[in-house]
Amino acid sequence: MTHFIIADNQELTRQGIESIVQKDDEATVYRATDRAGLVQLLKEHESAIVILDYTLFDFTDVEQLLIVSERYELSRWVLISDELSPAFLQRVIYTSHLFSIVYKDSPLSEVRDAIHAAMRHQRFVSQRALEEIFSSRQDEEPSSPLTSTECEIVKAIAKGKSTKEIAAERSSSVHTITTHRKNIFRKLGVNTAYEVVKYALRAGWVDENEFYI
Repeated sequence: MTHFIIADNQELTRQGIESIVQKDDEATVYRATDRAGLVQLLKEHESAIVILDYTLFDFTDVEQLLIVSERYELSRWVLISDELSPAFLQRVIYTSHLFSIVYKDSPLSEVRDAIHAAMRHQRFVSQRALEEIFSSRQDEEPSSPLTSTECEIVKAIAKGKSTKEIAAERSSSVHTITTHRKNIFRKLGVNTAYEVVKYALRAGWVDENEFYI
């Protein structure tokens, strides 16, 4: 059975989302009206799919949202809002594999796709969100190219994969992948995976279609 937590305080939107998810006979829907209520529901249903309007909810900032999502690591999240800043989009997309992104004025098919992707433990990012991210980076200079192996590892990092997962996929040791990551960080002069992916997007090492995963 799939548990959904709808955290949206607009009645019309909430009812519309409920009508979509309740078409699945195996779905159970819960409502959260504030962050405390959402956390309580996640304690009871750790693998739930959270459908959240971030801009109308009582998270103080994106860091608080990420802390909650990381605490309940089995959960999946679909963010659906009127507008989200490029900085916010980059933060949630490139630091976590948990978040799908759509907008309230998106075609209904995109909203369904995002929910169905979450049900399959996958991620969906709308074209509008990707365009906003890329347009915000148009004026930045690309970084120096990495080796082909390092580029592949950057792509895996962009998909939210852990060092252990990357090692398993490449039939390499965790130590080898850790060394590659250190070399990537050193070459690019960065300290976080978020910054690695930002450089990769600018340089064209990561195709935008790879975010429909």
